[in-house]
Amino acid sequence: MFPSKTPELPQLAARNPRQSLRLRLTLLVVGTCLPLILFTAGLVYLNYTRDREDAFDQVLTTVKAMRLVLDAKMQGMVTALDVLASSNAIQKNDMNAFRKVVDSFVSKFEGSAIAMGDGEGNQLFNSGVPAGQPLPRRTNLESIERVFKTGQPAFSNLFIGSVTGRRLITVSVPVRRDGKIVSDLSFVVPLSLFQDILTEQSPQGWTVSFFDRTGTNFARVPNPEQTIGQKASPTLLPSLLTLDEAKLPTTSLEGVPLITALTRSALTGWTVAAGTPVATLTDPLWRGLTISIGIGLVLLSIGLAFAIGMAARIARSESLLALMVNELNHRVKNTLAMVQSIASQTFRSGSDPVDQTRKFDERLRALGNVYNVLSEERWGNADVRAVVRDALGPFASDERHRVVLSGPEIRLAPRTALMVSLVLHELATNATKYGALSQSSGTVSIVWEKAGEDRIKLVWREHGGPSIVPPERKGFGTRLIEQGFPAQLGGQATLEYLPDGLICTLECPRTPDAGGA
Repeated sequence: MFPSKTPELPQLAARNPRQSLRLRLTLLVVGTCLPLILFTAGLVYLNYTRDREDAFDQVLTTVKAMRLVLDAKMQGMVTALDVLASSNAIQKNDMNAFRKVVDSFVSKFEGSAIAMGDGEGNQLFNSGVPAGQPLPRRTNLESIERVFKTGQPAFSNLFIGSVTGRRLITVSVPVRRDGKIVSDLSFVVPLSLFQDILTEQSPQGWTVSFFDRTGTNFARVPNPEQTIGQKASPTLLPSLLTLDEAKLPTTSLEGVPLITALTRSALTGWTVAAGTPVATLTDPLWRGLTISIGIGLVLLSIGLAFAIGMAARIARSESLLALMVNELNHRVKNTLAMVQSIASQTFRSGSDPVDQTRKFDERLRALGNVYNVLSEERWGNADVRAVVRDALGPFASDERHRVVLSGPEIRLAPRTALMVSLVLHELATNATKYGALSQSSGTVSIVWEKAGEDRIKLVWREHGGPSIVPPERKGFGTRLIEQGFPAQLGGQATLEYLPDGLICTLECPRTPDAGGA
């Protein structure tokens, strides 16, 4: 049998824990950030698709409004032509009188003309040609046939006029005599009129066109000079010829991608089409995607850097574990030694076991309070205000205004903080039983300040308490202050029993390296 290699995997991981941890944290960061990046990109694209549909609807609404304007103009012209077709001059076939009426009408439209012809394509009258001159045959036979066949107005496609040789659009109405269609009356609409409609109605930056029934431009913005007379672009022409209304993406004759809509006029058969550049939507899309992905990649890079750094820190922490265990053993031994000393001093004298046990319990509690402060500081230097506050908390919890603390921020080494806390506990216990805190009018002030480069001076002062005298016998508290404090820290401690209250002055190094036994 072949030996299994599975047991080697834990060994490899154990050999290189830093690399394994770094890989896992990296995968965690990537697995967290990438879905967020993809989700944000998805939201951006979703907004784009919604904006795209809104853009299509807006373009369609615009072309419908422009179609209504165009229809209104053409209907007005049909009405005017119907009036001319029923005039007395044309009914009496008085072409001289009719020319005067027509000249008055066409003078309102620069570049326009009115022509009249029979059903065979022969011109009978043309306001653009002086009377008496021969008239060429007409070229817009499709509109003529529609008028004679249906008896309804006809709107031509774009064609080349036989008189002017220019591109023309005409509106034609039937001329009736005795109820029969005898000729048609056609008005040559100036292309500038259509161009003016587009210029007034077109939004900035859009491509808008009027197309005849063959899909040929007869008015357009932009570039009318280059595009009038051309067919619609290949992307638009099939829909233009087959659909009455549509929304579709197209490309303009200039090669610009457009969001396009078109609508056909039931009156004229012409089509109005308009498009807004796709770039107005895609530019914000790409900008949003770029920003989202860029921010995501920055966050991913930060996360990866953090993961790699954290892996290195954890690995370093593991290497310090043995040192921390040794330090913990050292501190446990010191703590046990201090507890042993407190127990020895507490139970050395006195015959009341209950009182001795209570005092021992209170001193251990005071020791525990300062340990809490040091633990919060991770056994680094502790703030003296926090040490004082926790040491006096049990004695002034109800009347904090009776205990006044004052002094700058000064950091104490752990051993210094422990001794200061024990001394303050003894002073507070004594003040509660015999001193200022035993009466409602009494107060205690604790003031500290720097005493040199690396020393602290702390003064305990009682006010308003009963008169005190030096004790006849020195108990644990007195011995701790006068003997234990200087011996442990290499400092000084004095007690002054004044009529107004006790004053205790402590002075010692702030850091372990400053001295002390």
